[in-house]
Amino acid sequence: MTRPVDAELASAAQGGDEGAFAALIERNLAAMRAVAVAMLGWVDEAEDVVQDAVLIALRDLPKLRDPEAAGAWLRAIVRNNCRMLLRARRAVPIAEPALLMPADGELDPGTVLERAVTRDWVRSAVAALPEPIREVMVLRYFTDWSSYRQIAEICAVPEHTVRSRLRDGRRAFSRTLQEVAAMTHADSAAMARATRHEAQALVQAGLHGDLRGVLRDRFHPDALVTRAGLPAGGISELAPMMTETLNAGVSLRLLDAEASADIVVWDIEFLNPPDDPWQQRGFRRSR
Repeated sequence: MTRPVDAELASAAQGGDEGAFAALIERNLAAMRAVAVAMLGWVDEAEDVVQDAVLIALRDLPKLRDPEAAGAWLRAIVRNNCRMLLRARRAVPIAEPALLMPADGELDPGTVLERAVTRDWVRSAVAALPEPIREVMVLRYFTDWSSYRQIAEICAVPEHTVRSRLRDGRRAFSRTLQEVAAMTHADSAAMARATRHEAQALVQAGLHGDLRGVLRDRFHPDALVTRAGLPAGGISELAPMMTETLNAGVSLRLLDAEASADIVVWDIEFLNPPDDPWQQRGFRRSR
């Protein structure tokens, strides 16, 4: 079966197919994360801005005029979130409140929610959250009382607790998206499983001394390697680099692997020996 392209998924999502929206996000999630990591580095904020972008995309889906530009639109939301975070230079790991509130003359959040084609699914997803998390999610995204200070006052908790609960809520919402995508678009779920298995195979090969063979079998011979954003040679240079790291006593652990139609992102943690804590997370692969 031919996999739906972004335009088909976006059009279906605008027509009320929540599974299509979930599949659209899963198809583009790796590219969205790549944008966040490129702008912010491997930090928690990178994941936060991506998850926040998913909620913004869900809210603004009716405004997407060109379904064929859905992928670029999603990446632009992530890019804007990152710019806001960098410009603010403060420890707020999500987009500015103004992004989540209507501009003057626009519909209020309650009306936007009522008109959203996925409103029933959104309500079900939010209703499934634990009460403390559900409370801050509803206040943040669906009411006029959306600032951290206002939510903290209403819930009688510190602002850092509000941020923590919102982070948990966004991650739970992301898991719900993945579950919906798995139920309605099995091909996307199969791709996600395949890339995780592939990443795990590389980790195991590195730990058991067969790294060169795995790289030869699984990577295109013309693949290019970058390190800290700079060219580091071809795929033949990767094995010696990884081998040197492993010989220094560093171990590997797979944290995450995401795939879309034309990009794969692996997040692998380097577990340093106690006497040599110089390595940093994480080796990445994109194609």
